[in-house]
Amino acid sequence: MFLTVVVPVRRSQGYLRAALDSVLGQVVTRERAWELIVVDDGSVDGSAAIAAEYARRDPRVRVLTMAATAGHRGSEAGAEAGALSGAGAARNAGAVEARGDYLLFLDADDLLLPGALEAMADRLTKDRLSTDGVSADGPGADVLGAEGLAPDVLCLGHDRVDWWEDTRPRDEAPAPGNQLFRRAFWTAHRLRFTDGPYEEVVPVHRALLLAADAGTLARLDRVCVRHRLRRTGTFVTTPGRGHFAVIDAYARLLAETGGDPRVHPARTAHLLAVLADPGRIRPGDRAAFFRAAGLPGGYAAHRARQAAGAGRAGAGAAYGRSRKALRTRVMRAVYRADLHRPLDPDLAVYGAYWNRGVACNPAAIHAKARELVPHVRGLWVVSSRHRDRVPPGIPYVIEGSRAYWRAMATATYLINNSSFPGGFTKRPGQRYLQTHHGTPLKTMGLDQRAYPALTHGISFEKVLAHADQWDFSLSANPHTTEIWDRVYPSSYEHLNLGYPRNDIFFTATPEHIAKLRADLGIAPGQTALLYAPTHRDYRRGFVPQLDPDRLSRELGPDYVVLVRAHYFYGRSAGIGAAGRVIDVTGHPVVEELCLAADALITDYSSLMFDYACLDRPVICYAPDWDAYRASRGTYIDLLSGRPGDTPGPLATTQGELLEVLRTGEWRAKRSAALRSAFRKRFCPYDDGHAAERVVRRFFGAE
Repeated sequence: MFLTVVVPVRRSQGYLRAALDSVLGQVVTRERAWELIVVDDGSVDGSAAIAAEYARRDPRVRVLTMAATAGHRGSEAGAEAGALSGAGAARNAGAVEARGDYLLFLDADDLLLPGALEAMADRLTKDRLSTDGVSADGPGADVLGAEGLAPDVLCLGHDRVDWWEDTRPRDEAPAPGNQLFRRAFWTAHRLRFTDGPYEEVVPVHRALLLAADAGTLARLDRVCVRHRLRRTGTFVTTPGRGHFAVIDAYARLLAETGGDPRVHPARTAHLLAVLADPGRIRPGDRAAFFRAAGLPGGYAAHRARQAAGAGRAGAGAAYGRSRKALRTRVMRAVYRADLHRPLDPDLAVYGAYWNRGVACNPAAIHAKARELVPHVRGLWVVSSRHRDRVPPGIPYVIEGSRAYWRAMATATYLINNSSFPGGFTKRPGQRYLQTHHGTPLKTMGLDQRAYPALTHGISFEKVLAHADQWDFSLSANPHTTEIWDRVYPSSYEHLNLGYPRNDIFFTATPEHIAKLRADLGIAPGQTALLYAPTHRDYRRGFVPQLDPDRLSRELGPDYVVLVRAHYFYGRSAGIGAAGRVIDVTGHPVVEELCLAADALITDYSSLMFDYACLDRPVICYAPDWDAYRASRGTYIDLLSGRPGDTPGPLATTQGELLEVLRTGEWRAKRSAALRSAFRKRFCPYDDGHAAERVVRRFFGAE
């Protein structure tokens, strides 16, 4: 076997699929077989489940599970402690189980670029190794093998990409994922990753030195590995004195190599890179780090760099002050004064859909909080044009008002499914729960940058600043958690507790549903079809993709069509509904419409994921799927027909939709099987008790 790829995983759920896909997508000839070993290094998120999923469907993938330790399992805190132990043990375990001639140690946030494996194999099987570029300047230099010898170490071209998709050369010390190691060489020299952080320093540098001395160090002048920098959630993005461990790592390397002078240039470059990284060494620790490292020169030379960094921070603050605000200068001054008031431990502020009223997950959480923590007062934020949507007896404030800013300054609990207006200052002691308002089918967050024509001037800096305010992010399924983890990179905690707004799907009684249908004008015995398309970023106004009046006529008097336009289009679909077509766009509670409907007809609306909880037919009517995918991007191929991707029967024309309904395909066994797989994938946490779980977790009412 040509190659074993070893990937340790811990807290990698938002990145792991792309990493594994980048390996599985490699096209190589049969004689260049490879295997992929994923080592579960104490995951407390969905990483282990993702790895197991890939192993089930591809025999080239194996999963190893590290023995549980106090620092690895059982809690988020344990995972953070485990990060300090490094991934060395996991990599070592993978190397022991490897069967390939060569070893490649990738991280879960690395990508193997297309064609990389074939290029590596081609380079390794050349009759002669290049002899140009020979140098003895350091272990990372271009020292290349002697004629006729197979490389023991192949240095790979590599780069890195940040969360803004800016790609640049990787400028740190050699990393495990940037080299290919011959397994017999690795074993013969008893190379192992060390315990603790910076576990790669000793084995990687030793391998490079040994191969250079033997004339078996080669280079591949092609970018093969791309490292995706993560904004938060890793050891290298967590500043602290734990990074002083890199000094000890190089001390050990020098001891094991007898003080080899070739180590010193690489050591100095690596330590200076760590020193300059604000994600690793805090400003207050930099002088101590410099002294402990024994770096050449004095620390005073670095103060200029610190001053430049402070200047950049000042520019960022100026940018923040220049943001548009809804409050006047006087309001700002009063708000700043209110920030010095003590927090009210019994005040919770709620918001939904950019201040459109009392709705969605926040509404369900508020209702349950009134039951379980009645001492906590709930206060809603609404815009002046939507105040009529506030039910009687529900306290509210108007966005931007004096009362709004006082509440935002003093509330202990903040709950929203979008964002609070005006840009507020989150105080220490405040707890912010971001509930979101749907499972992502279309691209969200930072993934939207790939579609700049449709982002309408979105500031992604503000998107990240908003995510930095969250303490908790609510999720209805593992797919959602994976996406949020990557597209809203920050340090919040995922709450995989289900969607409170869907509780009613499990608790509604037949009498309640009958009343809802009657109130909507659905006659007894009629089949109600809810047509609820999503909005199009590239189209102004609601333009239905089907003629609901024609559909109701062709189906006959036993059917009624409920039309629900997206809330972005206001309170009316503007279709002149009459007879057996009912415009329900203005209905305040979409969950009630779902309960009243016998089937859902939708295109790309996230409503399909919630409606699946009811285990009722979902018809995917997607006449412009190609245009939608090209303009916005999607995470799921609805039209694939694969179980778990497609919720039910498909139609791309109104004629096909009519045929699905007339022939009974929408109620057939195959459609039920698709719906069951879809429901299993996207509704695992919903059971009628999500609101209770969220309230107990968020308000501390365990």
